[in-house]
Amino acid sequence: MKSQSDQLSEVRLDKWLWATRVFKTRSQAASACNAGHVKLAGQNLKPAHKVRIGEVFTVQIGELTRTVRVVGLLAQRVGAKVLSQYLEDLTPQAEYARARELNRQTAIYRPKGRGRPTKKERRLLQLMGFIPPQD
Repeated sequence: MKSQSDQLSEVRLDKWLWATRVFKTRSQAASACNAGHVKLAGQNLKPAHKVRIGEVFTVQIGELTRTVRVVGLLAQRVGAKVLSQYLEDLTPQAEYARARELNRQTAIYRPKGRGRPTKKERRLLQLMGFIPPQD
């Protein structure tokens, strides 16, 4: 029986990013591509870009810049255990540590037992840049 990678000759970038669990949803992957957060050799890519084996993408997710190599093609989402057959993560551990530290530094201190912020408090936090604005 052939593997899924052998059967596919091309896959859309947004679909591949979703299937390899780089993004939680395909629409998030497409939005990231349209916003210029996914690059190949410094060039912004569109969601319809046809992925080829061996390509190395740079993906900006919040404070984290991930670098991934395409090892295999797939169009359906797979379990996390078999991802190594389709994706090679080239992101240095220092980058993960840097992103964790930035997230920790920007975390909002809220005393225990205060509950969720009120609408007024949330708007103030958004204005100050502590939390992203909700659309």
